[in-house]
Amino acid sequence: MLVLLAFIIAFHITSAALLFIATIDNAWWVGDEFFADVWRICTNNTNCTVINDSFQEYSTLQAVQATMILSTILCCIAFFIFVLQLFRLKQGERFVLTSIIQLMACLCVMIAASIYTDRREDIHEKNMQFYYMTEGGSYGYSYILAWVAFACTFVSGMMYLILRKRK
Repeated sequence: MLVLLAFIIAFHITSAALLFIATIDNAWWVGDEFFADVWRICTNNTNCTVINDSFQEYSTLQAVQATMILSTILCCIAFFIFVLQLFRLKQGERFVLTSIIQLMACLCVMIAASIYTDRREDIHEKNMQFYYMTEGGSYGYSYILAWVAFACTFVSGMMYLILRKRK
């Protein structure tokens, strides 16, 4: 039982770390001479432009930013509630509250990655003065980590739903 508990905690911490990296790091769209994410666009590793309300489709990027931040916060709250429930739940009860919050984090990261997947091309085309070098790019590791975090938070949420407290 102790090994299972250690695995669940490690898996949850890994999910939270993936969410933090995917949210913060600047590699959602990358190429040879540039990298871009939902916060800024950098060319030649020195010339960075912060994405602000002067961008067309800025509200779309704000939605991605907000849902990624919310997913990270929800994942951390779920971990805190799991630790509390370890000491407060009676034997045989399920970690339903932790599961619901973790699945909400899963939903938020899925929404963020889906919005970025769908709207990326439009954002780049409408802001060509900033994204002029990005035509030859591809999805970066932060974007991929967001989808991996989606899978991890989903599995984690389902584990909490199935898990019962034992002695």
